[in-house]
Amino acid sequence: MGSLLKCYRPFFSLHLGMHRFTNPKRRIRCLSATTSTHSVAAKSEIPASSSELWLHNTMSRKKELFKPKVEGRVGMYVCGVTAYDLSHIGHARVYVTFDVLYRYLRHLGYEVTYVRNFTDVDDKIIARANELGEDPISLSRRYCEEFNRDMESLHCLPPSVEPRVSDHMPQIIDMIKQIIENGHAYQVDGDVYFSVDKFPDYGRLSGRKLEDNRAGERVTVDSRKNNPADFALWKSAKEGEPFWDSPWGPGRPGWHIECSAMSAAYLGYSFDIHGGGMDLVFPHHENEIAQSCAACKQSDISYWIHNGFVTIDSEKMSKSLGNFFTIRQVIDLYHPLALRLFLLGSHYLSPINYSDVLLESTSERIFYIFQTLYDCESVVSHPDVSTLKDTIPPEILESINKFNDVFVTSMSDDLHSSVVFGALSDPLKTMNDLLHTRKGKKQALRIESLAALEKITRNVLSILGLMPASYAEILQQLKEKALKRAKLTEDQVLQKIKERNSARKNKEYEKSDTIRKDLAAVGINLMDNPDGTTWRPAVPLAIQQQLQVASS
Repeated sequence: MGSLLKCYRPFFSLHLGMHRFTNPKRRIRCLSATTSTHSVAAKSEIPASSSELWLHNTMSRKKELFKPKVEGRVGMYVCGVTAYDLSHIGHARVYVTFDVLYRYLRHLGYEVTYVRNFTDVDDKIIARANELGEDPISLSRRYCEEFNRDMESLHCLPPSVEPRVSDHMPQIIDMIKQIIENGHAYQVDGDVYFSVDKFPDYGRLSGRKLEDNRAGERVTVDSRKNNPADFALWKSAKEGEPFWDSPWGPGRPGWHIECSAMSAAYLGYSFDIHGGGMDLVFPHHENEIAQSCAACKQSDISYWIHNGFVTIDSEKMSKSLGNFFTIRQVIDLYHPLALRLFLLGSHYLSPINYSDVLLESTSERIFYIFQTLYDCESVVSHPDVSTLKDTIPPEILESINKFNDVFVTSMSDDLHSSVVFGALSDPLKTMNDLLHTRKGKKQALRIESLAALEKITRNVLSILGLMPASYAEILQQLKEKALKRAKLTEDQVLQKIKERNSARKNKEYEKSDTIRKDLAAVGINLMDNPDGTTWRPAVPLAIQQQLQVASS
């Protein structure tokens, strides 16, 4: 029967002006179990070439050299949120991870079509809408808008297109029809189920055996099914639920078919990258592969990429477990770029444990980064330095080249952004030495050195999505967040500084020290200098002690 299978084609073309991501000279196969089209090398063998990128492929369980199907172009589909509530920081990690991949691919010169969907038709949405007495589509539309607000706050670039399930019923229905015609699905009383027994490669992505699969998460327990692991492609309408007409009667699509249909509609069946959180490997992505190959045997996604979980006390953060923080809750107290830096501070494959302790530490770090760059910019833009030389000292050039090499090598090696942030310490220290030490202020070509160091740092932060509108603006915003966490106003802090200055003038040193310690306890650090006393955000004393214990 295999040679007679027909291939589903999208109901109408939605390819964003780009040709399909297929190579007519390359024989495309669906899920070959014995061969790989990509070379694999150990970490030590990965060259530090700026044009190369190695990515961990969940399918092969190895790092592979990235080779797009069409030279210079990349098609990437990332599964989006089911929009029924505010998104949590587990979602933030997914979309910050793939935003960095999107940005880095563009940095390498690729033209990227990035598709990220919204699921706006789903059991969870219907249940929440019924709970609130709201129309499901209207509720979902509202939370799609809230999600985009969160993504903008986190500096995630908008995708090329954001398709919604409710706008793609013709494509979904057409794909289900093709799967049935190809013998991989069956109808039961207005429902349509995919037959996992008809797909021998089922379980290859996740490594699960078919006999290990059970009905469960988003897989309805139903005695009418041929196999308990069979999953719904189409669900017959129930009273009070939204529905669409179909050849099998009124109803709505199952969860998994949505992404298969929308990715095919915008990228074709053969494209480069499909991504999402680790929790989507099974059942969602496993089912997507089965559906897509059943609808078109030429289905071929080159790289399956998944990020690790955000955990709390080593347990996965999720809405279903109730142990989650929304993005909105976190950025109410911490700057969005502090959250972004925190999420990028561990390799995307590793789990990351969320805590206020780490957010405080990251907030202090990001203030230090931008205070350094602000001070640097202030000196470089001074009116007296309009005629700069085009040379810098050899040791500064060496420092810049070393940082650039670390950036290229680390990012090309499966997006190791955490290594980049570690290496950032050296140029920041050099800038502060040139800015503030006696020796640094006397350094030959000091201004030229500062300008060059600020530029390479700014370029790297920009590629990683960490550049603010202005250094001054983010420093002020970080101070406002610190005041909010301390439950103080700036006027109150300035009054405390005034009281401390008075105490010092009257030689009331114990009172002066108490004021400093009280402020430090809530994350306000006082700094004395010849021009007076200023303040900056800092890690509160109790949290500093926790960090010291954790690192000892």
